[in-house]
This record gives sequence, structure tokens and C-alpha cells, in this order.
Amino acid sequence: MKRILFILFSLHLSIFTALAQTPSWTKKAAQAVFTLKTFNADGQLIGSVNGFFISDQGDAVSCYTPFKGASRAVVIDAQGKEWPVECIKGANDMYDVARFQVNTKKATTLTIAPTTAAVGTAVWLLPYTANKSVTCTQGTVNHAEKFQTTYDYYTLDMQADEQAIGSPVCNDAGQVIGMLQPAAGGQSATSYAVSARFAADQCMKGLSINETAMRATSIAKALPDTYEEALIALYMGASVMDETQYDAYINRFIQQFPQAADGYIYRARNYAARDNFSAADDDMKQALRVADNKDDVHYQYAQLIWQKELLQPDKPFAAWTMERALEESQEAYKSNPQAIYRQQQAQILYALKRYDEAYTIYDELTHSNLRSADIFYAAAQCKLQLDDKKAALALLDSAVNTFTRPYIKTAAPYLRARAELSMDCKRYQLAINDMQDVVALEPNNAELWAQKASYEIRVKLVDQALESAKECLRLDPTGSDGYLMSGIALCMKGEKQEGLQNLQKAKELGDSQAQTFIDKYGN
Repeated sequence: MKRILFILFSLHLSIFTALAQTPSWTKKAAQAVFTLKTFNADGQLIGSVNGFFISDQGDAVSCYTPFKGASRAVVIDAQGKEWPVECIKGANDMYDVARFQVNTKKATTLTIAPTTAAVGTAVWLLPYTANKSVTCTQGTVNHAEKFQTTYDYYTLDMQADEQAIGSPVCNDAGQVIGMLQPAAGGQSATSYAVSARFAADQCMKGLSINETAMRATSIAKALPDTYEEALIALYMGASVMDETQYDAYINRFIQQFPQAADGYIYRARNYAARDNFSAADDDMKQALRVADNKDDVHYQYAQLIWQKELLQPDKPFAAWTMERALEESQEAYKSNPQAIYRQQQAQILYALKRYDEAYTIYDELTHSNLRSADIFYAAAQCKLQLDDKKAALALLDSAVNTFTRPYIKTAAPYLRARAELSMDCKRYQLAINDMQDVVALEPNNAELWAQKASYEIRVKLVDQALESAKECLRLDPTGSDGYLMSGIALCMKGEKQEGLQNLQKAKELGDSQAQTFIDKYGN
């Protein structure tokens, strides 16, 4: 009889212990846990871990590692239903966490613990179970180490299977303290969990899209929550996303900020780049409708039309003309009289060959906050079109004079332009001096050495021309320029045999001028 009573007591104790190891909240909480599966571009499975929902709208967290190299991801919930992952909302590669949006109707969620779990307290690992009874693994907190000031990395006295990675680790109240991470040596009596709050706090900033973790996955990226940060992300996205991804990103921006003109402007640029000018025009009109500051939209509208007419005049779109671009630019200036809008008008007038009007604006801008080498250079181009080389040269002097010696590399284009015009105006020494400065700024540019040699030949500085030609050949031994300049200079010096050999080499390399000089010096 005593033996029977002992067996019954032992059975009752084991049942009580089993119940203690399965808290009452686990059945509902288990509905928040899912399996995440990721796939590459070929549809092959590349990762599978657990995760859990933190909002009923499908906000979820899991490990980041499966997203590397992934093009598609899905979650399989506790009912066995599959839901697509829409986008990543934040990630940290170092601590292997990711937050993402799942396209689900309504999710069961877990609550994140507001405080650190104390050492020695009991914790529960809640695994993924699909239509099965929930069996939790109990453990205790062995150590909690702070990182990034406010978050905790837990060491747990708990044996966990690798298949449970990404699962939530909860306190007695059913609140999540952490997310299970891989153990160093696989399955062992010690487990690790990273702060669930840290995973939930992952979010996109303006520059996040350029981070290594985001660039390593092809899964769509969420926009930052604030307009300012989202606008930065939209700008950055153009350089790190492919065409399809960026199209979706722009559309997401418009959906998130429908009253912001920027999304429509970015999409209009994309349409125009693909010759869909009608769609681009519609978006620019919508941008004008929603914009608070309409001057910038008029400016962007004018820019889009001007560039299209300048670069693709062979693809007519009746609504877009240079005159229309000018009208939009004038509207921008009328709304907000800024110098940049006047500069745009001058550029359009130049394209319309209304050089006098363009010059008048550029002259005005030389007395504005836009005064620069570029403005003087543009004014000089107007004067050249009006056949006033003397005025153009004076303006190029002004362009160069915006720099001080020693010249920096950005001065090179203006020095070169002045050198070319100086040769035409017979200011030979200035031209030679300018080219000397240009090659000093860009010493590895073979074309510039050839141009310098040609100037030296024109003023009969034969020895200097030979040295310049020699440097050109050193930098570009397969090009014709060095051989042409060297051949002319040698012939001028009386060394016709070698000179003609160089000219013949230039001809063989495709130089169209070489034969003229062979005929001249070969007789």
C-alpha cells in the first residue's frame, strides 16, 4: 500500500513540475512566433530561423544573417500560413538582428520587457510550433552585459537546440527579454540572447540604405519614418539600388508622403530617363499641385524640359519645348527671385541662341552671390558666339582670376580655355604659360601634353615641343598625338628622316592630319 501511495505521490509531483515548466501564457504567446525563410534570386532556400511579431500590424524581428544574399523572404506562422516579408525596417550585422515588415492581416504579438532581467531569475525559451502543443525550455539568467549603454546581452544557463535560434526568451510574466542567438560550439548547456528591445529599436535613417548590412540583401528596404530622413534615403537609393528596386522605393515614398512634391519629381526624372515624357509631365504637374514652395518645382520642371530638349531633341514631345522650359524658370523666379533661377534662364536662352539676352543675365550674375569662374566662363561663351573674342578673353581672364596661385586642379579647365583663345588672339606667351600651368595640374594627361606641344610648335619653340611630345608618348605610347607632334617638331628641326618616321607612325595609328605633314616635309 505504501508503495502504491509513493508512486501516486511521485506521479502527482511530476505532473506539478511539468505544469510549472509550462507557464499559462505560453499557449497564446506561441502564436506570435514564426519561422523565417529566405531565398536567393534563383529561388533556392538560403536561410531558416525563428522570429516573432512585436506589433499586430506585422512588425517583426529575427536574425539578420538569413537576409544576406536574399531576394525574397517569407514567414510561416503558428497556423502554418505563409506570409511575404515586404521590407526590412532596420538591421545590425554585429549583433545579428533585423526588424522587418510582414504582409499579414493581423498578428499575435509579444510584449518586450521594460527592464533588464536580473541574474538568477527564471526565463523561458518559446520555440516555434505549428499546430502543436507548446513545450518551453526553462533556464536562468547567468549574466547580463550592457552594450550601447542601454541594451543587454544575456548569458543563460539553458540548453537550446540550433533550430530554436531567433526564438524569444521570456520572463515569468511572458515578456520578451531577448532573442536566442547561436551558441559558440553548437548545442551546449550555455545559451545566449541579445536584447529584444535592441532588435525592436532597429530603424532606417537617411544613410542606412548605404550601410553594409542593407547593401548585402536585395530585400526591399523601408523608408525612414520622418520626411527629412526619407528624403536623404531617396537620394541615396539612386546609387545603391537597381532600376526595379528604386522604382518601388520612389513609389513607397509617394505612398508614405503623398503631399510631398519630391517623390513626384524623382519619379518624373525616372520616367523622362526612359523617354516616357507624358508620365513625367503628369508627375511634375502633380508636384506643383501639392508643393508648398512652388518655385523649386517650377525650377525642377524647367530643368527636366531643358535637359530633354538639349540632349534628346530627336525625340519630340509637343508639351516640352525650350520656350516652355524658359516659362517654367521665369515662374520660379517670379515666385522667389533667386540668382540660381536667373542662371537657369541664361542657360536656356543660350540653348535658344539668344546670346545677347543670356550674356546680360550672366553679367548680372557676376555681381551676385553666384559670382564664380563658371559664370565668367559662361559669359565668355556668349561673347564668342557673338564673335567678340576680345570681350570673351577678358571674361576668361576674370574666370582665371577667381583663383589664386598656386592654382588648384579645378582651375585647369579655365586655364585651358584661356590658352586656346589666347592662341587665336595671338597672345602666344600667355597661351604657353597657361598650358604649362595646366599640365602641372594634370601631369598624367597625355592629351594636354599634346596640346602644349602643338602651341609650342606654332610659336617655333621646337625643343620645348619635342619634350612635350616625348612626355605625351610616355603617357600614351599607343596614341597618335605624341607621334604627330614629335614628327612635326623633328622635321622643323631638320631631322626629317626621324620626323617622317614619326609622322608615318601617327598615320598608321589613324591620325587624319599626318598625311598633310608627310606631304609637306617629304619633298
